[in-house]
Amino acid sequence: MKYVNAASMLPETLIAEIQKYVQGELLYIPKPKTSHHKWGTRTGFRKQLDERNNAIRSAFREGVSIQQLATQYFLSPETIKKIVYAK
Repeated sequence: MKYVNAASMLPETLIAEIQKYVQGELLYIPKPKTSHHKWGTRTGFRKQLDERNNAIRSAFREGVSIQQLATQYFLSPETIKKIVYAK
């Protein structure tokens, strides 16, 4: 996130209104909720994790042990437990 001087972007009337509440402070203005993306959806990584987790759950149901899954997927046994026991 970079610093931008409000005077270079906003109309003077809006700056005057904001100054009634805040002066000389850094102010974060969030994006509208409609423009937010869930984590990993833009890069596709969320989909990859979901596929990996589904494969882990499937292997666990077929009898593969938690320790074997941890070794196979380079995850801790605790992480595997969180995946297979999640509701």
